[in-house]
Amino acid sequence: MAITKSAKKAHRASLRKRAMNVRRKRTMTNATKDARKELSAEALRVAYQAIDKAAKRGIIKKNTAARKKSRLAKALAKASAK
Repeated sequence: MAITKSAKKAHRASLRKRAMNVRRKRTMTNATKDARKELSAEALRVAYQAIDKAAKRGIIKKNTAARKKSRLAKALAKASAK
């Protein structure tokens, strides 16, 4: 456990940041799942937005975001071709 005053403050800040990071990641995951289930342009737009926000904040890396977006677009194209 933190002993010094500054360490305690840093710990509180890290807990707040962790809560926000978990929330952003959960939002991204849910949006991605919804997009795969619905396979509509609107769901894809929402998923793209959530993925981009997660990448911007450093929750996921830039290339991971690009890969996720690519696979979602590919799934939508495959579903609309049927």
